[in-house]
Amino acid sequence: MKKIPQISFQAKEEQAEFELLDISGLISQVDTSRDHDPRQPHRLTFFAVLVVTEGQGSHQVDLKKYALKKGSVLKIAKGQVHAFQDTGYEGYLIVFTEDFILKYFSKSSIDFISHLYNYHISEPLVEQSTFNEFYLTLFRQELASENTYAQKNIIAKMLELYLLKLERLAQSYTSTKLNKEYYPIFIQFKNLVEKRYQETRNVKDYAESMGLSAKHLNKVVQTFTLNTAKDFIDQYVILEIKRAILSTDNSLKEIAYELGFDEVTNFTKFFKKHTDLTPKEYKSSL
Repeated sequence: MKKIPQISFQAKEEQAEFELLDISGLISQVDTSRDHDPRQPHRLTFFAVLVVTEGQGSHQVDLKKYALKKGSVLKIAKGQVHAFQDTGYEGYLIVFTEDFILKYFSKSSIDFISHLYNYHISEPLVEQSTFNEFYLTLFRQELASENTYAQKNIIAKMLELYLLKLERLAQSYTSTKLNKEYYPIFIQFKNLVEKRYQETRNVKDYAESMGLSAKHLNKVVQTFTLNTAKDFIDQYVILEIKRAILSTDNSLKEIAYELGFDEVTNFTKFFKKHTDLTPKEYKSSL
C-alpha cells in the first residue's frame, strides 16, 4: 500500500508562515515535477481554509466527502488527511502554520476557533458565507503592498477575524447552543481522549481522572455530540485506526499494538463492530 504523503508548509520567504493560493493555479501545477498530487489523499502539517468563489465540486476531509459551491468554506486542520476531488470550482486555499497562530492570534480567539485544535467536534464545512470576497480582497491587497511594515501582524488579525466570523456563522446553524458550564469539561475530556486513547477506552477511567462521575461525564458529552462518552471515545479510536491504515505501511498487527489493543482479534472485533468491515476488508477497499 502506498503511503499517504505528509505535506509540509512551503511558501515564499517573505510570506513565510501564510500564503494565499489560487485553486486553479494549484491544480494546474500538477505535473511530473511535483512530489505529490493534491487530488490524492495527503496529510497536512499546517492549517488550511478552502474558499469557493464560483462553481461547484467536492473535497474529501478525513475520509468524508463534502459538496462545495459558491459561498462554501472548508476548514482543514493540521494533521487531517484531505484530497481535492471534483474541482469544477474557483476559489482560494488559505494556508498558515501553527507558529503563525501561536505568534499572532490571541489565546481567547484560539479557544473560540474550533477549526484549530478541536476540529473533530465540529463540522469542517461552513456554507452561505457572504463575507468571503471582502476578506480575500483584504488579503490580496495586503500581500501586494510594497509597505511591509507589520505585515504579518496585519494579515494575522485579518485572518483571526475572518475565522471568528466563520465560527459564528457555523454556530448559527448548530441547534445545540454553547453550554458555558459544560464546555470546559467537554474540552478537557476531548483533550484527555486524544492523549490517552491508546491506554484506555473506559469512560470510568476518564471520569475519575477528571473528578467526575461517569453519569455526569456522559451528560456533558451528550450535550455537545448527542452521543455517549463511550461513543465519542470509540469513534475517535476508529478515526485513528483509519488514519493509520491510510497513512502508514505498517501491518494491521503493528497498528493494533500501537493503538493499544492487546490482541489482533480484539482489534478486528472492535473495528468490525463500528464499521461492519474488518480492518483487512477496509484496507482492501481503499
